[in-house]
Amino acid sequence: MSDSDFPIVIFHNPACGTSRNTVAMVEAAGYAPRVIPYLEAGWTREQLRELASAAGLALRDLIREKGTPAQALGLLADGVSDDVILDAMVAEPILVNRPIVMTPKGVKLCRPSEVVLDLLERRPVSFTKEDGEVVIL
Repeated sequence: MSDSDFPIVIFHNPACGTSRNTVAMVEAAGYAPRVIPYLEAGWTREQLRELASAAGLALRDLIREKGTPAQALGLLADGVSDDVILDAMVAEPILVNRPIVMTPKGVKLCRPSEVVLDLLERRPVSFTKEDGEVVIL
Protein backbone atom coordinates (compact mmCIF):
# COMPACT_ATOMS: atom_id res chain seq x y z
CA MET A 1 0.00 0.00 0.00
CA SER A 2 1.48 3.35 -0.99
CA ASP A 3 1.18 6.59 0.94
CA SER A 4 -1.22 7.85 -1.73
CA ASP A 5 -3.49 4.89 -0.87
CA PHE A 6 -3.23 5.75 2.83
CA PRO A 7 -2.89 9.53 3.10
CA ILE A 8 -2.00 10.98 6.48
CA VAL A 9 -2.42 14.63 7.42
CA ILE A 10 -0.98 15.97 10.66
CA PHE A 11 -1.92 19.43 11.95
CA HIS A 12 1.37 20.15 13.67
CA ASN A 13 3.02 22.66 15.96
CA PRO A 14 6.80 22.14 15.74
CA ALA A 15 7.26 23.76 19.18
CA CYS A 16 5.21 20.96 20.80
CA GLY A 17 7.00 17.78 21.89
CA THR A 18 3.84 15.67 21.62
CA SER A 19 3.33 16.92 18.09
CA ARG A 20 6.97 16.26 17.14
CA ASN A 21 6.76 12.75 18.61
CA THR A 22 3.57 12.06 16.63
CA VAL A 23 5.16 13.13 13.33
CA ALA A 24 8.29 11.08 14.12
CA MET A 25 6.21 8.02 15.05
CA VAL A 26 4.28 8.19 11.75
CA GLU A 27 7.53 8.57 9.82
CA ALA A 28 9.10 5.68 11.75
CA ALA A 29 6.19 3.54 10.54
CA GLY A 30 7.32 4.29 6.99
CA TYR A 31 4.80 6.97 6.04
CA ALA A 32 5.45 10.38 4.51
CA PRO A 33 2.65 12.41 6.10
CA ARG A 34 1.43 15.76 4.89
CA VAL A 35 2.40 18.00 7.79
CA ILE A 36 0.48 21.25 8.13
CA PRO A 37 2.06 23.84 10.43
CA TYR A 38 -1.31 25.19 11.54
CA LEU A 39 0.11 28.21 13.37
CA GLU A 40 1.22 29.48 9.95
CA ALA A 41 -1.62 28.05 7.85
CA GLY A 42 -4.39 29.02 10.26
CA TRP A 43 -7.83 27.47 10.51
CA THR A 44 -11.25 27.99 9.01
CA ARG A 45 -14.46 27.62 10.99
CA GLU A 46 -15.61 24.82 8.68
CA GLN A 47 -12.33 22.96 8.98
CA LEU A 48 -12.46 23.04 12.79
CA ARG A 49 -16.11 21.93 12.87
CA GLU A 50 -15.36 19.04 10.50
CA LEU A 51 -12.26 17.90 12.42
CA ALA A 52 -14.04 18.03 15.78
CA SER A 53 -17.04 16.16 14.40
CA ALA A 54 -14.90 13.49 12.69
CA ALA A 55 -12.95 13.00 15.94
CA GLY A 56 -16.16 12.75 17.97
CA LEU A 57 -15.19 15.81 20.03
CA ALA A 58 -16.98 18.96 21.05
CA LEU A 59 -15.22 22.14 19.92
CA ARG A 60 -14.54 22.85 23.59
CA ASP A 61 -12.50 19.61 23.67
CA LEU A 62 -10.10 21.08 21.10
CA ILE A 63 -9.19 24.10 23.24
CA ARG A 64 -5.60 24.12 24.42
CA GLU A 65 -5.29 25.78 27.82
CA LYS A 66 -1.56 25.56 28.55
CA GLY A 67 0.46 28.36 27.00
CA THR A 68 -2.54 30.02 25.37
CA PRO A 69 -4.86 32.95 26.09
CA ALA A 70 -7.86 30.59 26.55
CA GLN A 71 -8.44 31.55 30.19
CA ALA A 72 -7.98 35.29 29.57
CA LEU A 73 -10.43 35.14 26.66
CA GLY A 74 -13.05 33.48 28.86
CA LEU A 75 -13.20 30.36 26.68
CA LEU A 76 -13.07 27.97 29.64
CA ALA A 77 -16.21 29.31 31.32
CA ASP A 78 -19.43 27.30 31.23
CA GLY A 79 -21.89 28.27 28.54
CA VAL A 80 -19.41 29.67 26.01
CA SER A 81 -20.95 29.10 22.59
CA ASP A 82 -19.35 27.16 19.75
CA ASP A 83 -19.43 30.34 17.67
CA VAL A 84 -17.35 32.21 20.25
CA ILE A 85 -14.91 29.28 20.49
CA LEU A 86 -14.60 29.06 16.69
CA ASP A 87 -14.06 32.81 16.32
CA ALA A 88 -11.29 32.67 18.93
CA MET A 89 -9.60 29.62 17.37
CA VAL A 90 -9.61 31.17 13.91
CA ALA A 91 -8.20 34.43 15.30
CA GLU A 92 -5.65 32.69 17.58
CA PRO A 93 -4.62 29.31 16.05
CA ILE A 94 -2.54 28.49 19.16
CA LEU A 95 -5.85 27.89 20.97
CA VAL A 96 -6.31 24.61 19.09
CA ASN A 97 -4.81 21.59 20.83
CA ARG A 98 -2.43 19.45 18.84
CA PRO A 99 -1.59 17.35 17.02
CA ILE A 100 -4.74 16.47 15.12
CA VAL A 101 -4.20 13.55 12.73
CA MET A 102 -6.39 12.44 9.81
CA THR A 103 -6.01 9.08 8.08
CA PRO A 104 -8.42 6.77 6.23
CA LYS A 105 -9.01 5.15 9.65
CA GLY A 106 -10.32 8.37 11.21
CA VAL A 107 -9.42 11.60 12.96
CA LYS A 108 -7.99 11.97 16.45
CA LEU A 109 -6.42 14.49 18.74
CA CYS A 110 -3.24 12.53 19.40
CA ARG A 111 -2.53 13.26 23.06
CA PRO A 112 -0.61 11.28 24.10
CA SER A 113 1.28 10.74 20.85
CA GLU A 114 0.75 6.95 20.95
CA VAL A 115 -2.91 7.56 20.08
CA VAL A 116 -1.74 7.96 16.48
CA LEU A 117 -1.00 4.21 16.32
CA ASP A 118 -4.76 3.54 16.23
CA LEU A 119 -4.93 5.52 12.97
CA LEU A 120 -2.17 3.65 11.12
CA GLU A 121 -2.21 0.50 9.00
CA ARG A 122 1.37 -0.30 9.95
CA ARG A 123 3.40 0.57 13.02
CA PRO A 124 7.04 1.30 13.70
CA VAL A 125 9.06 -1.69 14.89
CA SER A 126 10.11 0.39 17.87
CA PHE A 127 9.99 4.02 18.88
CA THR A 128 11.57 6.14 21.59
CA LYS A 129 10.08 9.53 22.39
CA GLU A 130 12.19 12.68 22.68
CA ASP A 131 12.16 12.35 26.47
CA GLY A 132 13.57 8.83 26.28
CA GLU A 133 10.31 6.99 26.94
CA VAL A 134 10.24 3.80 24.92
CA VAL A 135 6.95 3.07 23.19
CA ILE A 136 6.46 -0.70 23.24
CA LEU A 137 4.48 -1.90 20.26
